Amino acid sequence: MNCFRTGLQRRSLSGMTGTRAVVRATASETAKRLPLLSVLSSLVLLACSPTAVYGQAYPNKVIRLVVGYPPGGTLDAMSRPIASKLGQALGQSVIIDNRGGAAGNIAAEYVAKAQADGYTLLMVAAPHAVNPSLFRSVAYDPVKDFVAVTQITANDSVLVVHPSVSAKTIKEFIALAKEKKGTLSYASGGIGTTGHLGMELLKPQAGFEALHVPYKGGGQAITDVIAGQVNAYMLSPALALPHLRSGKLRAIAGTGSKRSELLPDIPTIAESGFPGYEVKNWQGMVAPAGTPAAVVNRLFQEVSKILKLPEVIDQFKALGVDAVGSASPEEFGTYIEAEVTRYAKVIKQAGIKAD
Repeated sequence: MNCFRTGLQRRSLSGMTGTRAVVRATASETAKRLPLLSVLSSLVLLACSPTAVYGQAYPNKVIRLVVGYPPGGTLDAMSRPIASKLGQALGQSVIIDNRGGAAGNIAAEYVAKAQADGYTLLMVAAPHAVNPSLFRSVAYDPVKDFVAVTQITANDSVLVVHPSVSAKTIKEFIALAKEKKGTLSYASGGIGTTGHLGMELLKPQAGFEALHVPYKGGGQAITDVIAGQVNAYMLSPALALPHLRSGKLRAIAGTGSKRSELLPDIPTIAESGFPGYEVKNWQGMVAPAGTPAAVVNRLFQEVSKILKLPEVIDQFKALGVDAVGSASPEEFGTYIEAEVTRYAKVIKQAGIKAD
């Protein structure tokens, strides 16, 4: 151990003369020194264990929570109660740093290069697992350059159609798409979004074609579906519900593994003849690769507690998302890796490229 020399070691060394140094200590003196040696050894180990000391000291300055989208969006809105509650739990300020652009790529690249000390964190969403396959040049790896902290939210989508579309079930929708030979249209909030890839995931399984109409965001997409300019759209049940109740849209099927609590009468695509089909929008927290495990675990524990707070659950529901959390950081890491693999296959098969 070379961290420092104890006073005992220095005294021993000073008694040496060339190669004939003789250590003059009786058996009884050595016995008396053993407890002191034990304490000193423990101090040496503690001093030379940066992870242990770091984990105890963390945090001792402001934490930056980077969001790869502008203020006002869903990811930004759900990040704010997390930042506020996390700051209270840790005893340090947690500030939101919005670095929008390139579907989250700018923020991800920034955090991937940040110091792995737990003071720069990244809020991610489903595009985090999609972008490396979608864009020609991405300067980060969503798996290798980050360590997962926890998943925070997840929500299914529902496939809706304009009332003029005759299909009332997913099987009827697929039959109609086959009949129209690729002219049945569906909207999305943009290339590579969940609404886009969700349909591209279903098309080869069901053997049909459909015309993709991408928008720059979901607002205009839903407006044009309601107007009948586009036939179908996958969006969150919470956003769809008012339009379903008014009769402006009709729900066909859910994209989750089970029926939505908001739409219990609408069957899922999986239960309608396509077992294993599931598409979710999700959000979570990651840190730069190499962040000490003690820090990651502390963040995981605190955020997990926050996600169980009634006020946070209510705030998330108002945004149309559900607080879910993860069983462990490793579980979320495995989930991200699986999403990267799955969507890489879909994007390659469909020949999708970002604009």
